[in-house]
Amino acid sequence: MIPVTKPYLPSREKLNHYIDGIYERNWLTNNGPLVQELTRRLEDYLGVENLLLVTNGTLALQIAYHALGINEPVNDQPAQAITTPFTFIATASSLKWDGITPVFADIDPQTWCLEPNNIEAAITPNTRAIVPVHVFGNACDVEAIDCIAQKHKLKVIYDASHAFGVQYKGESLLKHGDAATLSFHATKLFHTVEGGAIVFKRKEDLERAKKMINFGLAGPDRIEELGINAKMNELQAAMGLCVLDEMEQNLAARAKIWLHYEEVLGKMLQLQAKSQSLDYNYAYFPVVFESEEQTLQVIATLKENGIQARRYFYPSLESVECLGAETSCSVSKDISGRILCLPIYIGLKLSEQKEIANIIRPILKLRDNE
Repeated sequence: MIPVTKPYLPSREKLNHYIDGIYERNWLTNNGPLVQELTRRLEDYLGVENLLLVTNGTLALQIAYHALGINEPVNDQPAQAITTPFTFIATASSLKWDGITPVFADIDPQTWCLEPNNIEAAITPNTRAIVPVHVFGNACDVEAIDCIAQKHKLKVIYDASHAFGVQYKGESLLKHGDAATLSFHATKLFHTVEGGAIVFKRKEDLERAKKMINFGLAGPDRIEELGINAKMNELQAAMGLCVLDEMEQNLAARAKIWLHYEEVLGKMLQLQAKSQSLDYNYAYFPVVFESEEQTLQVIATLKENGIQARRYFYPSLESVECLGAETSCSVSKDISGRILCLPIYIGLKLSEQKEIANIIRPILKLRDNE
């Protein structure tokens, strides 16, 4: 069986070293020394400031919404946030869960990120924020989105779950917006088994969020915010420190896999158009087929051969009933019906990539000959 992804496991010896320290200190959570160390090292590695580690990527989004105040009603009506339908459900469901109405704007057919003109057209008096996604690590049109936000006095929270380590115009993509959130789920490029982070533009937002993730506490006997428990623990941080030590070699390995896919399939299938001046992280290899029928045929044939591929992202979220969307996003619906993410993970063999390509190519040629 070739899975679509596989969690990376770092050196067991190194992990045991960190765990031994946890046992010696008997300090398991509540901003322990490993959480503090991982915070410092991630800020240094990513080239950012004001980074806050949290329990998972979904809570990272929710804490960012609360810290920036976008969950507060507008004229006794629920606040709205403009976001993309072409994303994992957590981007939109986290808004809905917090009482914010997600308003979907359509995507660019080449980059698959939010199209700025569609964002501006979706703004209403109840709009408090824009929540774009750097889809598969590809940079949104951050300059255009910043201009729209400034013009309409809106907050911008980027879901950067796929954009770990991505550089745009020579600096971290995470520096854009009022906040950017990361997921450190086990399947991500960098992971802490479960975990996440928020990078804030302003120090005061970071300080407010620090209290929010610890029940609103500003001290042992002082409560200053309405908060929850969203703290990362020491065991999560230990895994993160081990994975971070091996990031460069892992990035090089993923790039090699990604570039081989591009070589053998790139001319036959639609690939995502990358933003200019982007230093990519090779986290995913998504391809778009000619039709949904062809996509389903490829999935079935791969499955028959013990290979897993994923319709990522599917379905387009404006079609998900519980989100209550009132818009139609034809580009997102079209791309989501035809997209497939192929297996990519540390340890995927060249021979396995060739097998995948050899299964897909005849299906594409068959369609051409019909």
